[in-house]
Parts: sequence; C-alpha cells; structure tokens
Amino acid sequence: MTSVSESPFSLSGKKIIITGASSGIGRQCAVRCSMSGASLLISGRDENRLQETYEMLKPGDHSKYIGDLCEFDVVEKMVADALQKYGKIDGFISSMGYELTLPAYMMKPKDYQMLFNTNVIAGFEVSRQLIRKSGLNNKASVVFIASVMGMVGQVGKIGYCSSKGALISGAKAMALELSPSGIRVNTILPAVCNTPLIEKMFSKYSDERVQEITRMHPLGIGDPDDVALAAVYLLSDASKWVTGSSLVIDGGYSAQ
Repeated sequence: MTSVSESPFSLSGKKIIITGASSGIGRQCAVRCSMSGASLLISGRDENRLQETYEMLKPGDHSKYIGDLCEFDVVEKMVADALQKYGKIDGFISSMGYELTLPAYMMKPKDYQMLFNTNVIAGFEVSRQLIRKSGLNNKASVVFIASVMGMVGQVGKIGYCSSKGALISGAKAMALELSPSGIRVNTILPAVCNTPLIEKMFSKYSDERVQEITRMHPLGIGDPDDVALAAVYLLSDASKWVTGSSLVIDGGYSAQ
C-alpha cells in the first residue's frame, strides 16, 4: 500500500506548464497549483494580464512566457525554455480557449481554423514538443480543459462543439499512446463558468437568454475554482490510476 503520510493531492516538487493562464479557468488553475506546492511556467498572450496572474501565485520557483501559441513556432521555444529551467516536466494544463457562437450557414473555414487552432492544435503541439524532446517525466499528467459542449450539441455552437469534441477524442488516443511510459492524459469538461469569456458572451445576450442558460445548470453557473480543483486532482498522485477519462464538471447540465 502507498504511504498516507503526505496528502496524495499535493503537487509539492512538481513542475507544471499552464497555458491560457492570463485569465479565467487557466488563471485559477495556476493559483490553485501554486497553492498545492507546484513550480509553474505560466503562458498567455496578454503581458499585463499574465503578470496579474503571476502576482496572484503563492511564492515559489515560477516563471512566465508571453506569446501566441497559435503561432506554432512559438511553442517549441516555450517548451525549450521550460525544459532548460525545470528539466523534465511533471504536468501540463492546456487551458487556451476560443468561443464562437454562429449558426452553421454563417460558419466559414477561417472560423473553424481559429477554433481548432486555439482549442485543439495549440495544446496538442505543446504536448508533441514535450514528447519529442523527452520532456515529460514518467508518471507525468497532461490535462486538457475541454467543454461539456464536446459531448452534447447546442444551437449555434457547431464550430465550438466540434473543436472540443476533437480535443476529447484526441486526448483519449494520446492517453493510450503514452500509457507505456506511465504518462496520463485526461480532459475536464466544464459547462458555463463565471469567466471573462462568458461575461463577454453574456453581454451580447438578453436578460431572458442569460436566465435561460442559468436554468440549464441545476446547481447554477460554475466558478473557475470548481475546474481548478479538478485539475489539481488530475495532476496529483491521487489520480494515478486515471487516464483517458473525461471528467464532467458541469453543475448537472448534461444530466438533463
């Protein structure tokens, strides 16, 4: 049996990369991971907002990387910097996200490209670079922030749903591929959380529409910390037998 002298949820001594850390779920994941003892490299496009996240972290051996990871040549540089500073990596949270609500007849190829580049390819490219450079420790954990919309449909979300669905299924394939090394790969599927992205979306809706969306969540709209705590679990040794799974954190949205 494993020792119970230390909490299995601790991230003490672990080196973790978090992308999309400048706001919302990614920011809260960074804060929670630092509180759990991890050393972090946080990444985002907005220098000022990323600095705000950095200043919210519990003091530790942290660093930040400013860049647009949809410019895929930037990914290799970020991964190289992380490995130079920390050596091998114990965890990676991919929290970059882009939301677009348009009916099918209005969706253009460029819209799909932006959704897939941000929601799928950027995170997979970080993973590829870590794998190619042998940068993941055995028993490392990779966590992709997907969406409950990746397993259910919604009017006007054909592009968003399809990108998150691709992320979920691709992560399962990656989990099988990396399992011989003991590396785990999982996704978290949130529903609507109170993030700047959602606030921007709600600002375009009528009060009636916002209330309708809220009612679709039996436990109400979520909080980024609900997702961040799940991410800590998947990064920690408490989930050492969990891979290829999709952890639904949706306040009951998909139970209906």
